[in-house]
Amino acid sequence: MNAGRLAAIVLIVGGVLALVYGGFSYTQETVGAKLGPIELTVKEQKNVNVPLWAGIGAIAIGGALLVFGGRKG
Repeated sequence: MNAGRLAAIVLIVGGVLALVYGGFSYTQETVGAKLGPIELTVKEQKNVNVPLWAGIGAIAIGGALLVFGGRKG
């Protein structure tokens, strides 16, 4: 499997996941206060929404790479 075909498959899978889930979340840990040896940390959950057009675009570009990527002119 060449790199172009692998990139196309990754784009298609990523686009489908973006359409199904609509985004992802992660936890960010920051230092709230530091008082000598005591350190208070704050965990904040952040959400990242993936736009609909980005998922559709990734699927379209991946499909085009899969179809036209192997052809040499």
